[in-house]
Amino acid sequence: MDWIPFGVCSRRHSRPVLSRRGLAWWLCLVASTNDSTWSHCAFWYWLLEPGVRVDIPNAWDKLGSDYAVFAVYSWGCDNACRLLYERVEIVLQTHLLCPGSFSNSGYCSVPLEDAVNMRIGLIAMSGIRVCDGELLRLGLTLPGFVERSKTIASLPSLGLLTLAGLTPPNHDVQYIEMPDLPQGENIPGDFDLVAISSYSAQIDEAYELARRCRRKGIPVLMGGPHVTVLPNEALQFCDAVVIGEGEPCWPEVLQDAERFALKQRYGSRKSNYDLADSPVPAFELLDISKYNRLTVQTSRGCPHQCEFCASSVILTDRYKQKPVSNVLAEIDRILAIWKHPFIEFADDNSLVARAYWKELLKHFKAKGIRWFAETDISVAEDEDLLDLMRDSGCAQVLIGLESPVEAGLHKLELRNDWKLKQFSHYRDAIATIQSHGITVNGCFVIGLDGHTPDIFDQVFSFVRTAELYEVQITVMTPFPGTPLYARLENEGRLLEPRNWKKCTLFDINFRPAGMSVEQLHDRFKKLVVELYSEEFTNWRRHTFKESLRQRRQKGASS
Repeated sequence: MDWIPFGVCSRRHSRPVLSRRGLAWWLCLVASTNDSTWSHCAFWYWLLEPGVRVDIPNAWDKLGSDYAVFAVYSWGCDNACRLLYERVEIVLQTHLLCPGSFSNSGYCSVPLEDAVNMRIGLIAMSGIRVCDGELLRLGLTLPGFVERSKTIASLPSLGLLTLAGLTPPNHDVQYIEMPDLPQGENIPGDFDLVAISSYSAQIDEAYELARRCRRKGIPVLMGGPHVTVLPNEALQFCDAVVIGEGEPCWPEVLQDAERFALKQRYGSRKSNYDLADSPVPAFELLDISKYNRLTVQTSRGCPHQCEFCASSVILTDRYKQKPVSNVLAEIDRILAIWKHPFIEFADDNSLVARAYWKELLKHFKAKGIRWFAETDISVAEDEDLLDLMRDSGCAQVLIGLESPVEAGLHKLELRNDWKLKQFSHYRDAIATIQSHGITVNGCFVIGLDGHTPDIFDQVFSFVRTAELYEVQITVMTPFPGTPLYARLENEGRLLEPRNWKKCTLFDINFRPAGMSVEQLHDRFKKLVVELYSEEFTNWRRHTFKESLRQRRQKGASS
């Protein structure tokens, strides 16, 4: 016997089985050399006629019409694996036989719906990446920087969990974080398909992982923002790619994988996928002890089109909202595995659809959750919404302020200068939001075209005078597929085109307009030390608590 045919195991039974990856396009008859009584059956891959050839004498008389026996001789022993493939499942009645020992006829029946067709590994390229060794060392010691980094690094891949939720139960799905994989060539699990999701900074690691899987004969599918904009690059390392949203094409991917007929490309950024059809993510696959928060998505896309944005706007060209009932079902699934969860809403811009969020938040108070969301400064305009946010467990909102000076905001967006028009309200809006007991994490992008070497002091001064509870600074990053990347490439300002390892938000890969690369590099590190020092971090948090206490005292006395 010089090849191994496709074998599967049942969730209910743990007998050893043969891998399905050895199946070519058909199966041939393999006769037993040591037991003529139990000779083996086989069938063609493209079997069209009903029935399966079984050459066990009087098998149908013994077993009845609801059962079929088909076996493959197992290498070096007298055990066989049951065999199942798409066309065969159609022609069988209700049950098939689980393999046992030929000598004692130890067969047991298993319903067809319990059969596992494929073992699927969903691998997330999680964790923070930073190329600058000195900045990385600073990040490991500065309290404020460490906390946010740990939060980001511990978020599971919502996209992969969503695909797991779409996967029929006859497939065995395993969710794996990249840091949990063994080094070297070993891949855990005998997978029939591996799907890898990655951002640009981790893409080289993802390609290497794909190489390891394919070396073991495992078909590899890749997706995510980077693969969406550079599918031809990805196809050099994997068998198939998903472009855009994964849900619309995942059923087709599974069907093709079962037939060993993966296409090279699936999906499109022009998908009309309705988020009402989105399944509840398979949160139950997670080891919940590893995470300090879980993610839920209420929308995709963003009303604003910032030049540098590489979030879900890469995956879809339109703004979509998920029905309230779907979101609540996902939260209930989380509550089933985590009594008092902290939820991060994984939207590019939550809370912009105010009527929608007011309806959604009415259901939160009774659920006992705490939550975090990314939004824009306009949320401060609606006091009723802020009250609902506070009462429903909102702990913090992250707001992309982008720049503490107007010059950096000019032409930041492709459609209009919305953030520039809001700039004069920044400080008042932050005060309004934080007066409701909701902390603000203000985000700044350093190195925008309007920035000069003064920007570093301007950021620190703004954070202090606005009394921001939390702050996040990043370096302007030209992600592939963004208008920013195209513009800088056209202007000859990219330092290392296609060096995706530097797409970390902390490494410099462009020539700034208003300062030198060296100034941006050195002063950014200095600003990191100033903003995230223990002293200033404690001052920011103490100031927020004291201001909130004073406001509450004033309100009680009036």
